[in-house]
Amino acid sequence: MKIQEIARLAGVSTATVSRVFSHHPNIRREVREQVFAVARAHNYRPRLSVRQKNVVIVSPYEQIYPAPEYVEMVTTPLIRELARNKFRIEILPADDLERLSGIPFCGVISIGIPAPDYWEERFAMPYIVLDQRVEKRSCDIFSVRSDEEQGMDLAISHLASCGCRKVGVLIHGSPGVGNAEIRRRGALNALRRCGMPCEESLVRVATADLFMEETGKLLRRNIDGIFCCGGSNVGGIAAYCLELFNKKIPTDIKLVSSERTHISRYCIPAQTTISQDYKAIAEKTVELLENLLSGTQKAREIILPYHLIKRESA
Repeated sequence: MKIQEIARLAGVSTATVSRVFSHHPNIRREVREQVFAVARAHNYRPRLSVRQKNVVIVSPYEQIYPAPEYVEMVTTPLIRELARNKFRIEILPADDLERLSGIPFCGVISIGIPAPDYWEERFAMPYIVLDQRVEKRSCDIFSVRSDEEQGMDLAISHLASCGCRKVGVLIHGSPGVGNAEIRRRGALNALRRCGMPCEESLVRVATADLFMEETGKLLRRNIDGIFCCGGSNVGGIAAYCLELFNKKIPTDIKLVSSERTHISRYCIPAQTTISQDYKAIAEKTVELLENLLSGTQKAREIILPYHLIKRESA
């Protein structure tokens, strides 16, 4: 099907269809939705213009993604890579997505924020989610994320190689939600694979304000290693909690946490961490966007491994 046929069926001009598919801001909403409806009904996918290189980065606000250090570690290499590939960048808060209707763009890159439910009805543009698995099946929604199961295995295997025989895991988040649940299941599998006790009571999901209580519960299970992941500075919080319980790192208990660039290496002792490959995430995200613009992309999800940074805490 050609664009002229889409225009005829939608009852608009070819130029209007072209403006809709290039997301021109001066198109009435009802016209845009009519063109998209015809395109979807005939399984028509527009080829995006490689000349319109405006990208919107959706940045989360603290209430739904309380990890500003993580957001900084993602956005810094991402902005650098986008600029290197001649993209123009606009940063939009996640609670202001309605502004997208007035912004010309060729794609959206979101840090942990799923695409809104209305995405396919109002936009014919790719939406790339970083750091989250995409559950919704869509021809316009993609994911670039790290391998959470592999990350859990990497941390727990390292503690096992350091001589730990009973490891507790503290995961920042809400039980059953997003990466927290993926990490919980991955941690249990890693404990089982390493031949260590793997009762569910050894893998705890909690927000930072409950870390003291949860650390105490794990210590009562006589653990000799602890892995803290996710959130904002969970490693530093865990180290503080262990000090209050009179546990010395790494003599009494060994600690592995999630990497936080401006924190982890400066803790006393410096913390062994697992880290996402932020440079690779940026490169793969921009490569994905370029492929989507040229119509050559096939995979809906790109998964990258964690790596271990060894320091003094384990």
